[in-house]
Amino acid sequence: MATIPTVPTVPHQHRFLFTHTAGSTRPETLIVCKKKKNEWAFKEQKQGFVDYDKGKHEVSSMVSGLRKEDIPMRYRLRVECDRFQKDWTVSEVVEMVLKLNRWEDVDGLLNRWVGRFARKNFPVLMKEITERGSIERCLQVFCWMKKQKNYCARNDIYNMMIRLHARHNRTDQARGLFFEMQEWRCKPDSETYNALINAHGRTGQWRWAMNVMEDMLRAAIPPNRSTYNNLINACGSSGNWKEALQVCKKMTDNGVGPDLVTHNIVLSAFKSGAQYSKVLSYFELMKGTNIRPDTTTLNIVIHCLVKLQQYEKAIAIFTSMREKRSETLPDIVTFTSIIHLYSVCGQVENCRAVFNTMLAEGLKPNIISYNALIGAYAAHGLDREALLVFNEIKRNSFRPDVVSFTSLLNAYGRSQQPEKSREVFEMMKKSNLKPNLISYNALIDAYGSNRLLAKAVEVLREMEQDGIQPNVVSICSLLAACGRCSQKVKIDTVLSAAEMRGIELNTVAYNSAIGSYMNVGEYEKAISLYKSMRQKKVKLDSITYTVLISNCCKMSKYGEALAFHDEMEHLKIPLSKEVYSSLICAYSKKGQLADAESTFNLMKTSGCCPDVVSYTAMLHAYNAAESWQKASSLFQEMEQNDVQPDSIACAAMMRTFNKGGQPAKVPLLAKIMREKDIPYTDAILFEMVSACSLLRDWKTAVDLIKYIEPSLPVVSVGLINQLLHFLGKTGKTETMIKLFYKVVASGADINFNTYSILLKNLLSTGNWRKYIEVLQWMEDAGIHPSNEMYHDIFSFAQKSGGAEYAAIIKERLGMMMALIFFFFVLTFMLALSFIYPLNSVEAYLGTGKRFLGEHKHTCIVPSSIITSFEFLKREVGDQTSAS
Repeated sequence: MATIPTVPTVPHQHRFLFTHTAGSTRPETLIVCKKKKNEWAFKEQKQGFVDYDKGKHEVSSMVSGLRKEDIPMRYRLRVECDRFQKDWTVSEVVEMVLKLNRWEDVDGLLNRWVGRFARKNFPVLMKEITERGSIERCLQVFCWMKKQKNYCARNDIYNMMIRLHARHNRTDQARGLFFEMQEWRCKPDSETYNALINAHGRTGQWRWAMNVMEDMLRAAIPPNRSTYNNLINACGSSGNWKEALQVCKKMTDNGVGPDLVTHNIVLSAFKSGAQYSKVLSYFELMKGTNIRPDTTTLNIVIHCLVKLQQYEKAIAIFTSMREKRSETLPDIVTFTSIIHLYSVCGQVENCRAVFNTMLAEGLKPNIISYNALIGAYAAHGLDREALLVFNEIKRNSFRPDVVSFTSLLNAYGRSQQPEKSREVFEMMKKSNLKPNLISYNALIDAYGSNRLLAKAVEVLREMEQDGIQPNVVSICSLLAACGRCSQKVKIDTVLSAAEMRGIELNTVAYNSAIGSYMNVGEYEKAISLYKSMRQKKVKLDSITYTVLISNCCKMSKYGEALAFHDEMEHLKIPLSKEVYSSLICAYSKKGQLADAESTFNLMKTSGCCPDVVSYTAMLHAYNAAESWQKASSLFQEMEQNDVQPDSIACAAMMRTFNKGGQPAKVPLLAKIMREKDIPYTDAILFEMVSACSLLRDWKTAVDLIKYIEPSLPVVSVGLINQLLHFLGKTGKTETMIKLFYKVVASGADINFNTYSILLKNLLSTGNWRKYIEVLQWMEDAGIHPSNEMYHDIFSFAQKSGGAEYAAIIKERLGMMMALIFFFFVLTFMLALSFIYPLNSVEAYLGTGKRFLGEHKHTCIVPSSIITSFEFLKREVGDQTSAS
């Protein structure tokens, strides 16, 4: 037989050999039947679905993979006879695997798939399922795959699995796969090392990432641009921007040029390290290299501009992005940053407008966008709007996270509803979400800001029981709560608790503690903390001196306030608007009007635009100097600079007009206030009544009384006294008494001065009967008349009452004075009841009781005296029975 030539083995080829005899002249023939390749098996095909009725559309990609006709014949014959074997596509297998419940068998499903006999389907299957991000299902499919007889370890499969673990921050598992692939004789390539560096970088392990880079070099695998980008990102995301720059320099030294991704990673590194100014400088350098920024670049720049409070530049970049839509189209991150910008600026309406614009442009908001909107409403205490957005998250099939609940909790806390904050906190726990440190701090602040110090301390203890250690923010919230509740002992306790827990106070904590001590009047302790702050070299900022200077002015320590100002200038700390306003107040109180004006002018020239508080402080200074012309000019300047005056500024201006002899200007200013919807406060109404009194404008005063009557329960005592004084001064005693009846019926506060005004005006009109009746009202209200009040009525009886009235007045007042003296004697006798016989004391009390009964229609008998007699009689009776 002739020798058969050797034929090389070709996969999926069938050989047919024909032999011939030695005498045959036909040559040897080799027929090879090669199977036709399926070129479309692993190409993605787009599939679309449109529902015109519901306005929904869906686009998906489908990969077929090798099917039944593509597998070897021996496997095809094996599955044709089995009705349970299904010829699914790779995409269909992935969908069915992901739809399985946790307790259902993945291996059973995959063992029914005909495509498992084609080894080339395995990488495509892993790619499809890893892109979906379900790590639990990926691990099950990967374990099943390794059990198959035709499985062969491949780099691309392991690289996909390492990248998947990196996305879920499972660094140890990613490193385990790295060693496992080497056990399967699968040599790591550059993509493997890149994925492992990325895994370490995402968890902040930048030193491990550097070690992986060194291992890569030892394995003689040259790093590419992706390697350097991943390493720069690992350093930058951890805040080590200096290390990131060194890696970037090494990258260029090794001849690998940076691309746009590299520049974005460097910018992100600066942002993570809070180097916002360096971001802007680097961005300018990028422009000089003709590198066109993308959306990611501009998002980083906008974020840093917001941090640097350069809001106008950030808005300008956002506007240019929307105008040049073909180059850099705004995405979800861009709109979320702009929502945060408007939230910081206090423009909540614009936050909602930007959110609606995002929806109108076809962008689907994510949970971060919703949280930014809730946070904007929460920062301003708009709990209803925050709750609407929270419910909108649920309606749009999103699951609120810890940030969503914490923002809603904060909204209720700022709107003075701490109990609802607690309900949201419990709702978070029921949703299987664990509250974090920020959540607990928000709840502590919700209770503390509403003066519920005990409950705030309970939350702190609950926080520690749940294994979350309080930080300096927790201490700041408690210190602020102590200051609001005027609990100076608690301030010391909180500071001691912070020291025991090893919490070092930062600048904010010291400022909060100093402010709390100042609020409770502990000036010495506040100064002691300030000195401790300087000794420990804790950074002093403008808020520190603002708290010190403003509180010194409130405590009338104007010299100390000016001394702190000198220290502030020595340390070259820029003055804030609050400091300028406090300095103007201090100079005003010390009578140094020229220094106050100089400080106000310095404020304007230093670029610190005066606000309504600064203008009001200057108005008070002009008021103290009785310079109404300058005050009027300043008020006009205030309006020209678009500074809206408030009630306090208007009250100061009215007071200046009244003191400067210009009461006619007060009604004009009140008219302007009505046009601008500036509310009338007690101080405004007081000055308006004073102006009416100076002008003797009875009609306007009556209108004011009608305006004030509905709000009598909340009106201050000073305003009520001013109204009563005005009515009595104009001789309208009947109207004055009617107003007093209404005040009493409303339950408003009445003090000694109120009765004094009534008595003086009644006596001036000769109404002595009402005078004596008001004296009895005072006794009934528990307010004892003064000796001058009795002296005034006695003098009236002698001078103006006439012989007949004088006798009656003296008789009634004499009876009243005798009763008061009798009452004090009885009290003394009760104290000495163990010395004197009890029978005589009891008889004396009985005589007093009969005396009161006989004269209750002819003299003033205060109810307090009758009650006291009943009490003394009962006490003496109890002592007699006990003896």
